[in-house]
This record gives sequence, C-alpha cells and structure tokens, in this order.
Amino acid sequence: MALQAPEGTKDLLPEEAKFWTHFKAVATDVFGRYGYEPIETPVFEQTDLFVRGIGEATDVVSKEMFTAISGENLKKLREGGTVKAKSRLSLRPEGTAGVVRAVVQHDLVPQGAAPVKLVYAGPMFRAERPQKGRQRQFNQVGIECLGAEEPSVDAEGIIMLMRFFATIGIPVESTALLVNSMGCDACRPAYRDAVKAYMDAHADELCDECKRRAEINPLRAFDCKNPACAAVMEHAPKITDHLCDDCRDHYDAVKTYLSGAGLSYVEDPKLVRGLDYYTRTVFEVQVTEGMGSQNAIGGGGRYDKLAEEVGGRPTPGFGFALGYERCVLALEAAGCEFPATQACDFFVACVDDSVRAEAFSIMQAFRDAGLTGDMDHQGRSLKSQFKLAGKMGAALVAVLGPDELDRGTVTIRNMRAHREREVEIAALKNFLSCFGGEPYGAPIPNIDDVFGQLEVE
Repeated sequence: MALQAPEGTKDLLPEEAKFWTHFKAVATDVFGRYGYEPIETPVFEQTDLFVRGIGEATDVVSKEMFTAISGENLKKLREGGTVKAKSRLSLRPEGTAGVVRAVVQHDLVPQGAAPVKLVYAGPMFRAERPQKGRQRQFNQVGIECLGAEEPSVDAEGIIMLMRFFATIGIPVESTALLVNSMGCDACRPAYRDAVKAYMDAHADELCDECKRRAEINPLRAFDCKNPACAAVMEHAPKITDHLCDDCRDHYDAVKTYLSGAGLSYVEDPKLVRGLDYYTRTVFEVQVTEGMGSQNAIGGGGRYDKLAEEVGGRPTPGFGFALGYERCVLALEAAGCEFPATQACDFFVACVDDSVRAEAFSIMQAFRDAGLTGDMDHQGRSLKSQFKLAGKMGAALVAVLGPDELDRGTVTIRNMRAHREREVEIAALKNFLSCFGGEPYGAPIPNIDDVFGQLEVE
C-alpha cells in the first residue's frame, strides 16, 4: 500500500494552495491598513515557552502538544539520561507565545516606544482527535499588538478581524461576535475562588477532568464539552459580576467602540477561551449555521502578563488568530466559491521537434514579460497540444512550424476571439522585451495588446 499523509493532516493541492496564498494576501492587506507588519517565527520552540505562557493546566499543554526531539536526545532518554531544557522542544500549538518570545528576545518594544503590531501566518500542531474542522496540523493567521493597554487596541483588533471576514467572503449575517472580560490580577482570584466553591458544591455532577480542573484552574471547566458539566457551569458565578472598577471601565470602553463602529455583539460571561494567558478582553467569532459544533472561526483577547511569563518586561498585549480550515468550511457553508484560478495567458505549440528550440525561446520571452504560460514537454501531437492549451485556459496560442520558422514568423491565435495572425518573431520578442525586467519592470502587457499591436511588416 502506498504511503499516505499522517492522520489529522491534509495536503493543500494546487487549487486550495492557491486559495491559501490568496487568503494570506488578503489578511496582509487588510491588517496592513491598521499598521500590522509581518513576522515569521520557528514552528518549534522550547517546551517551557508553552508551559509558562499557555498554562500547564490547559488541554493544549497537558494533552495536545507534539514533542520534537533529535535522534541523539532520544537515544539519551532511552539510555536513562536527561535532556537539557533548551533541547526540550515542541511544535507550536498556537502562534502568540512564539511571537511574544520574539518581541522580548529582540526588544521590539523598548521602554517608552510605540507599540509593535505584527501579523503571522503558518501551520500549528495539536494532537487532537481528527474530525471535520479540527486537524492535527492546521493553518492560522494571527496578529499581535504589544506595548499598548488602551481598550481602543482591543476594539480595533476585533473590528479589523470582522472586516477581514467580510473581505474574504464570509457573510457578516452568518456570524456571531461573542465578547467577555476575564478580569485581572486584582479581581480574578476572588472570582476563581467563587467558581471553585461552586464546583465543589456540585462535584458529584462533574466529570473527573473538571474535578481536577477545580483544583488547578477552575475557569477551564467552562470549556468542558461534557453536556452534564456544561449544564452545571451554566449556573456558575459570572465574571462580569466580579470585575474591579478598572476592568469594568475597560470592558465598557471596548463595547462602546464596537457599538460606535456599527458591530453587533453578544456578551457571553462563560467565554474564557482555552488558554491561561488572557486578561480582560476575550472574544470569539462563530458561524451560526452549517458548521455544527466546530463553528468558531477566530478569536483572541488581551494578555497583559504574557511578556513577563516568558522573561520580559511588563508589556501589555492583545492578539487574535483565525483558522484557515474553519474559514474554508464557513465559506462552503455560505455557498461561496473560491476565486478563479489564475488564467493562463499563452501556450506555445510546436508543429514538430525541429522548431522546439525557437518555441522554447518564445516561451521564455512571454514569461520574462510577466505573463503566465507553458508549452508541451511530452512530444504530443499538435491536436493534443491545442487540447492541452484549452484545458489550461490559454488566452493566446503561439503556433510555430518549419515553414513559419523559415520565414521568421509565428502564428498567434486569439482563443477568445477565434482570430489569428502571423507576426514576426523578432517583433514579438521586441514587443515583449518592453515589459518585465528586474527587480520591478514595466506593467505586464494586456494580453489583447500582444495580439492587437503586432503586424507583419
């Protein structure tokens, strides 16, 4: 049996890979309008980064991380040895911790500096049970803003995420924006104690995992998918009843900004997200129809303590991530079609092998001008070459045979208008040479100009 992709992974074949490229380009454009610049971090980090940053009690850290280990270190462990902390590595389960680590390591927010705004895109890894909308390797786009604690940053991030969803084609009316506040170090401890007391009083109704959570981090119980636990936690104390004045003011300001931007939202006091680093604002965007239980397509919040957790100065932060695969499902649920594949501008067809060298040269002239196209590389008949050109959607087909080559000409056929004309090869190449170039040449020619402006002298 032929080898297949690992369980929980998916190949992005050309059509979807092109859409993923388009998806990232739209994100870069939309978020770039708000001042976000690109950053790339490694796909694996020291395991301690995720333990300290995300939280040891989270399912992500306790159950779902993939450990990455070299053959040499694996041999040490098998022989009863130990591995240094810097060599204990894990594939990244999310993007925020790595970006914050990079900001701290490279001092991207010096004391008193303006906040840094960063956008990233790439694969994440979690050892979850594979199902529709949930894979072990999945792609995310995310943003992080570090160095500003004003509620306007939170609102700006939420607004631009909703703008992105609209731009990529997900109908606003098919989504729901949920918001909440997680409080801060001044008010959350008392709230945690209140939730723990409530869980202790209902311990006989909770699953074993939630009983464990009650001792480590009771707020994680709000994420439990067990229906019985969800029913119990529905009546647990609400964080919004325990916020300190500063957190309440911050939360109210975020809501005011959102309302001012015309965004509808739902306050959900049970929304805690799945990671321990959040403080104050948390939010999630869900699709209301067609995606079942895996309906969250993006979310995030504020994390004012994370930079300190990874060894940096106190630096407030806000960020979010959106799942590419979930967005694709949302688009499909809404009946949206992906953007059409890039059109093929030209195809060079050879009557026989004697003209192949010149045909190859013509093909390169088209490409150097910035146009997209190809030629036959398998010795097909001329009829089969035209079929291939049609399958590729070529706008122009340049046909070269021995007679044309003797005359120094090539026949250009406009496949859309069903017209053709014979043009001089030298004139064609001279025309195409006016475009392209390094590093940035003249604009790519209009494909109709290639046909319309060339005449045999």
